[in-house]
Amino acid sequence: MARIPLSEVRRFCIDCMTAVGTPQAHAVSLAEVLIEADHRGHFSHGINRLEMYVRDVETKTTDGSAVPKILQESAATAWVDGNNALGPVVGNFCMDVAIKKARDCGIGWVVAKGSNHYGIAGWYSMKALNHNMLGMSFTNTSPLMSPTRSKESALGTNPLSLAAPAKDGDSFVLDMATTAVAVGKIEVQRRKKEPIPVGWAQGPDGRPTTDADLAFKTSALMPLGGEERTSGYKGYGLALMVETFCGILAGSDFGPKVRKWMDGTRPANLGQCFIAINPA
Repeated sequence: MARIPLSEVRRFCIDCMTAVGTPQAHAVSLAEVLIEADHRGHFSHGINRLEMYVRDVETKTTDGSAVPKILQESAATAWVDGNNALGPVVGNFCMDVAIKKARDCGIGWVVAKGSNHYGIAGWYSMKALNHNMLGMSFTNTSPLMSPTRSKESALGTNPLSLAAPAKDGDSFVLDMATTAVAVGKIEVQRRKKEPIPVGWAQGPDGRPTTDADLAFKTSALMPLGGEERTSGYKGYGLALMVETFCGILAGSDFGPKVRKWMDGTRPANLGQCFIAINPA
């Protein structure tokens, strides 16, 4: 298998985004997140997603030039309007604000509306590690999860991440979807023409399926834990917690009101939440 230098991958990502009018700095922010995802083995969220970002900027569904702004803030909190900017631009802005507030107050809690797909949640929580702080990151997504006892999708994969610093590089980083897997994992299986394991997704009849094409078409991922008998309602509950932080608290679209996955006809208006905790 041919190996491609990271510098070349980075250049390619940046060139693709600037070709559709994205400012250099914003293109760099996106490239860094995608490369880190692939580097950490999250192939569902790496270069695999570049085409989506290019398309959204090219069709003006996402504003590649937009910058976030703070709508309201206190010493330890902030409410941000992402202004439909690229998700990584919004995420980096918000986490930087949270870290600054945590440095002054011990904790920084920032929520954002009007955002877009921001890549791996762990990218933002890990930013806090550089300041010897704990970091947390959450985002809602397009409705891809079928809640317990449902045939239809009503919640997103709604990932969450926690990064906690430790000595000698032994930091703890959690980055996980609240569905059994992210939808990108099913896309990977489709490209490989391989079935998916039982418990990842269900078909239109509400029963678990191993058909990757059917699972992708139905877009009904199972909650973390799978079926009700294996405690899938716990994953459903975690997804609702993330939705509370990101959709309701931030004032974005939430639940089934979020645009469908890969719908390029309107802005995503995702909600996100970023927390930094300074234990010093």
